[in-house]
Amino acid sequence: MAMITRRSLNVRHCLTVLLLLAILLIFCVLSGGLSSPDNTFDPFEAYGKWPTIIMYIMRYMTLIPLPLSICNFLGIVMFNTHPTKPKLKMSTLFGPFICFRVVTRGTYPDLVKRNVSRNIEMCSLVGLENYIFEVVTDRSIDMQKSTRARELVVPSTYTTANGTLYKARALQYCLEDGVNMLTNNDWIVHLDEETLLTESSVIGIINFIHEDKYQLGQGVITYANEEIISWITTIADLVRVGIDFGILRFSLNYLHKPLFSWKGSFVVVNAGVERKVTFDFGIDGSIAEDCFFALTAWKSGYQFGFIEGEMWEKSTFSPMDYIRQRKRWVQGIIMTLLCPTIPLKYKFGISFMVLGWLSMPFTVPNIVLVPLCPLPMPQAVNILCGFMGGVMLFLFIFGSTKSFNYRRLGLVRFLFLCISPILLLPVCITMETCGIVLALLSRKSGGFHIVAKEVSGQVSDV
Repeated sequence: MAMITRRSLNVRHCLTVLLLLAILLIFCVLSGGLSSPDNTFDPFEAYGKWPTIIMYIMRYMTLIPLPLSICNFLGIVMFNTHPTKPKLKMSTLFGPFICFRVVTRGTYPDLVKRNVSRNIEMCSLVGLENYIFEVVTDRSIDMQKSTRARELVVPSTYTTANGTLYKARALQYCLEDGVNMLTNNDWIVHLDEETLLTESSVIGIINFIHEDKYQLGQGVITYANEEIISWITTIADLVRVGIDFGILRFSLNYLHKPLFSWKGSFVVVNAGVERKVTFDFGIDGSIAEDCFFALTAWKSGYQFGFIEGEMWEKSTFSPMDYIRQRKRWVQGIIMTLLCPTIPLKYKFGISFMVLGWLSMPFTVPNIVLVPLCPLPMPQAVNILCGFMGGVMLFLFIFGSTKSFNYRRLGLVRFLFLCISPILLLPVCITMETCGIVLALLSRKSGGFHIVAKEVSGQVSDV
């Protein structure tokens, strides 16, 4: 039975790769990469000198994020996109102590307490014994005292040596002498307020720690589980699932480095390593503390690995919250890129991310300009543009297949949701672009914005 299951999963992976190649072929045809160039058409005569020059610049700017597309492609092709469910490789009664750490402002406690309770139940289901949930909050949320949960209130007077702010400040407080309760052999799992553990993620974490090959790791997060509040933002976030299987797996599973940074939750790190790296990065590392921490750990020589299993989160509840979330990410990663304390060689990946973001307001109009104002382009450029467009669309579709369950939804609805990113792709790109433009226009007013995280109106940090 195991052999049959493994074989069927390999077939599914082969079919997934074939789908990717089919989409790439279609895009290469549509982009003109497989047709003979028209050397008789003169765009300068048809459009004028400067409009033509500007359109050529805009077309070539499309190639800036090419390294991201290549790494996404490699991550999908090189590793099984339908891995078997992880199985425990050790007894849950032994092993290092694990601290699941959740940081919150504490303004709305119900969400945190409910999710901590659910996550404790999941750990009990797996049989995990040596663990605790640590809620780090600016204001007390009156957590019920338990051997499995600890509330840690950050004093309003607390300041770090480098003046670090926001979530990074709270995380640094946990590392201070007299506050930290962990030894260097223990492990920390960082979660967001809304993050829910699954059986596969808990098993994946246990196995990752047991293998003892890498000091830091991360796995997949999906956003379409249980109740969906905003279909638009959820579908827009499907690409993040595809990227987890693409860039993230390639970077952590093959290079063992956070080449293109990583997420702020489902972060698994050795406690001793976290105390050495710290979160006290000053203002530059206060907005995108996850990215700054990852690059600093890489600079310090630590190795990263990919963790099997997935965790659940929810997408933002409105397009405006989605835009504000992207704004913070862009501002924080730009600050990380410009910070001189991290050498440039460790910022190779995020430099292409930032350049890709900065060019989006100029490259997105190509969606309309390419069919309306065709330009003679080198065949290689057309092929590369088709490759990039095909990879991006595939990541959305693949993210759908990994997020929605056809057994629960029915085949017709499942197929519709898998193609829905094609219909909403212009909307998703527009929201992303708006977040980037807002980040550039308000670059001096960073910080953490508040987005809705509960139907009842309760909110959580972005």
